[in-house]
Amino acid sequence: MENQNGLETHFRVLSVQSHVVSGYVGNKSACFPLQLLGLEVDFINSVQLSNHTGYKVIKGQILKSEELHDLYEGLKANELLNYTHVLTGYVGNETFLTKLTEIIHDLKQINPDTFVVCDPVMGDNGVMYVPPEVLPIYRDKLIPLSDLITPNQYEAELLTGIKIKSREDIASVMEAFHQKGVKTVILSSVELETSEELHLFGSSILKNSKSLVSMDIPKFPASFTGTGDLFSALLLAWMAKTDGDLKEKGNL
Repeated sequence: MENQNGLETHFRVLSVQSHVVSGYVGNKSACFPLQLLGLEVDFINSVQLSNHTGYKVIKGQILKSEELHDLYEGLKANELLNYTHVLTGYVGNETFLTKLTEIIHDLKQINPDTFVVCDPVMGDNGVMYVPPEVLPIYRDKLIPLSDLITPNQYEAELLTGIKIKSREDIASVMEAFHQKGVKTVILSSVELETSEELHLFGSSILKNSKSLVSMDIPKFPASFTGTGDLFSALLLAWMAKTDGDLKEKGNL
């Protein structure tokens, strides 16, 4: 995207999510594609693991909230906080998520135009794989600071308390997020009882007008990891390059 002077706009992203040595999830899925699309990316690893959690053995470290604070204060002391975007993914404990929320609030104070993309990674298919204490932090603190969120069906139901069984429920869920101040809501994977496909639904409020998109996605009899992390990163990039035009992204 070019600015009014015809110059290429410089986008700089802070990505805070998981990292694995082997495989592609979290920052390992997100950072390189963002760089290929021309965005500068700094990243903080909420966890650093040998491999993703689908393996029988997992080794590694979990970054503590105090360590996150130290990293942020180092960036701040050296005036390295000129971020245009923040991307959040997997966070494994409530104290880290609370500190991350405080950091995002501070970044918004420095630059009110900082665009926050939140993937509230909590679970899928009815199974929660983070501590339940993170739910109210996402719902009451981080979601209201976010410009775009990408929950899956289960996460959207947890955050709103609305069980999704129909398209009317989907509309209610997206409106509930808009009422919290979120401009763009993407429900990344929804299963309806009347369909054999997965569905994506999006709603965006931009310049007092609402844009709606939906896509049907074929189901595959396989298990994938890191796809949601990649999706959120690509969505961030195209939101930046299309100035938030949800329908334009639907055609890319």
